[in-house]
Amino acid sequence: MIDTSRRRPLASRQTRWANHAARRLAIAGVTPNRISVAGMVAALVAGGCFALSADVAGWGRSALPILAALFCQVRLVCNLLDGMVAVEGGKGAPDGPFWNEFPDRVSDMLILVGVGIGADFPALGWAAAAMAVLTAYVRELGVTCGAPADFGGPMAKQHRMALITLAALLSAVEPLWSGHGQVLRIGLWIVVALAGVTALRRSSRLIRFLKRR
Repeated sequence: MIDTSRRRPLASRQTRWANHAARRLAIAGVTPNRISVAGMVAALVAGGCFALSADVAGWGRSALPILAALFCQVRLVCNLLDGMVAVEGGKGAPDGPFWNEFPDRVSDMLILVGVGIGADFPALGWAAAAMAVLTAYVRELGVTCGAPADFGGPMAKQHRMALITLAALLSAVEPLWSGHGQVLRIGLWIVVALAGVTALRRSSRLIRFLKRR
């Protein structure tokens, strides 16, 4: 039995295209775990595109961030569909909880570290990745303590990917003003700051929950 109380609330789960895609994948026998791995591969491609953008010029300097933005969204689509195939499609597996969480943490690191390399500031990318993992850790710690899963922001996963996607698209036009990496660095600083706020807010709510028990 899958614990649906730990699912991230997503409006996109109710859309026609998502339900159609999940249904087709379930009929085709594609497992949720494979979709989760596909999301991790998409994150690897996105991170690689970000990293490579630091050392290219010309059209590649604009094309790679756009490609990275696309694969950031592919990662999110995989994250949506794996749960839908598992729950609505009835294809959940005993090891599903591992594949639902572990690839997400790897994907965060691959993308954010790649952004750091692309921005010529690898340490900032690692800092953003650490803060992203911390927000997830506090959520899972809360669940372990018996609290409801806390997916609150302001820098939850979907917010991080929206911000990084926007930063990627804006960085694609940086050559117009001879910029290089500034937009990506600003995006990473925002992730670090607001993910820190997110971790603190989730921690505060968890502490209040534990004190009320």
